[in-house]
Amino acid sequence: MSAAGGAGQVNILIVDDEPRNLAVLESVLDDPDYRLVRANSGDEALLALMADEFAVLVLDVRMPGMTGFELAQMIKERKKTARIPIIFLTAYYNEDQHILEGYGTGAVDYLHKPVNPSILRSKVSVFAELHRTGRELALANERLTAEVAERRKAERNLSELNEHLDRRVSERTVALQASEERLLEASRRKDEFLATLAHELRNPLAPVRNAIQLLKLKGGASADVLWAGELIDRQISAMARLIDDLMDVSRINQGRIELRREELPLSVVLGDALLTVQPLIDELGHTVSVAAAEDEILVDADRARLAQAFTNMLNNAAKYMDRGGSIGVFVERSGDEVVVRIKDNGIGIPGHRLERVFDMFSQEEAALSRSRGGLGIGLSLSRRLIQMHGGSVTAVSDGPGRGSEFLVRLPCAQPSVRTPSAERAPPVFAPIAQMRVLVADDNKDAAETLAMLLEMMGHSVRQVHDGEAAVAAAAEFAPQLVLLDIGMPKLNGYEACRRIRTQADGRAMTVVAITGWGQPEDLQNARSAGFDRHMVKPIDMNLLAALLSDSTPAAG
Repeated sequence: MSAAGGAGQVNILIVDDEPRNLAVLESVLDDPDYRLVRANSGDEALLALMADEFAVLVLDVRMPGMTGFELAQMIKERKKTARIPIIFLTAYYNEDQHILEGYGTGAVDYLHKPVNPSILRSKVSVFAELHRTGRELALANERLTAEVAERRKAERNLSELNEHLDRRVSERTVALQASEERLLEASRRKDEFLATLAHELRNPLAPVRNAIQLLKLKGGASADVLWAGELIDRQISAMARLIDDLMDVSRINQGRIELRREELPLSVVLGDALLTVQPLIDELGHTVSVAAAEDEILVDADRARLAQAFTNMLNNAAKYMDRGGSIGVFVERSGDEVVVRIKDNGIGIPGHRLERVFDMFSQEEAALSRSRGGLGIGLSLSRRLIQMHGGSVTAVSDGPGRGSEFLVRLPCAQPSVRTPSAERAPPVFAPIAQMRVLVADDNKDAAETLAMLLEMMGHSVRQVHDGEAAVAAAAEFAPQLVLLDIGMPKLNGYEACRRIRTQADGRAMTVVAITGWGQPEDLQNARSAGFDRHMVKPIDMNLLAALLSDSTPAAG
């Protein structure tokens, strides 16, 4: 096994009974950011998994004694290791027998030997980056506690493993479930994991954004403090967009995104996208030029979703250019279609990569040199959203260092008597009548910062930290607006809302769910429980201002 590396390294476990195969894997995955751990058998791998935390497991299928499938089954059934991504390696090509069985045991990918080095490095780098990001978000006191408890935890895990191995001996005669059922279950668990991950990442972002808004409203800060506040706010927005992109990809895969189409000018959509990406462009010192068609071009589109697609492409262009680059946006009509070209003078794309840049988790820069961030899902999501609008997108480049161009084709809307959508002016914080606001959130940082923000805006605020206290405070305080977290102790937000609605003035209150859960079913659950609106953390301050200005917000 390799020696332990620095604190910034992530552990990768490679398992193969052939030493020469392990040597090849070590050569392919040689990276100062990785700590490679070797195992020659399933038993050695299990011992390694007890001792360390791993970002990804690269596992040979055929091994004497315990096979890779059996090892994967054990790993996925243990709480500590259940979420470790597994990439299977095999020299066998029986697709029905091996691939379905591999995915059925919890694998995230399945590669045939001899392995393409660039493909393996790319896939491993994705999971290493995800693991590193999650690890950095962990609280410092949790890491210190983990160090103190490591020996005790290892002893407990060893005992659990021995018991589990005994159970597995007696359970091996149980027939495997049908392959279709296994795939459906794996997909369900993936969706649950993504939803939980999004919730856990959104929660700590909420008090940070609230605190930044407090600083802005308070005023009088130095230039350095204002600069730092703007920087933090931009990074929070970037993190929130990344989480939303992850969830959107999952929803599209399940066919759970419905477009809310309307006839509107394409210039409005592009304006939304440019406004969203402008802070990043300014930060990197880029310039943007727009050459639009003389006549206004209408499209039949979901304004938010189509703007999201263009935002991802503009964001991609901005990230993959050196400071001071230029982006050109060109719009022209071509028969019944409109063609939008987004051209940059950035790092360019090799010819063999022009189509693969739209693959999920595709990254143009190698793991060793990548410094521009991202998970490689933005362009994939953009293509899917544009295809849902009946369009297409392709990439063009003269090669590395010579910039790139993305061509989007969309069907034009036929002119009708309908009035095109008007520009939606962003809401701003304006003086409004004082309101009584109840804030309920078990995350005290989030509750306190939101309460302080509302008080600075002139409102009377009461804050509580569990569901039962929220119901009691609603009866005593008689708030006009109730901001309820969903996951609270003693009484969850759904039940708290139902009880508040039964109170004397409960029906007159505006009750809003403020939560890290943002799936469509979460929105439906909020409506069913009696919420007027569902808002996902971290709260957009413009949406909060609009909410405070509207005495009767619409549900959803």
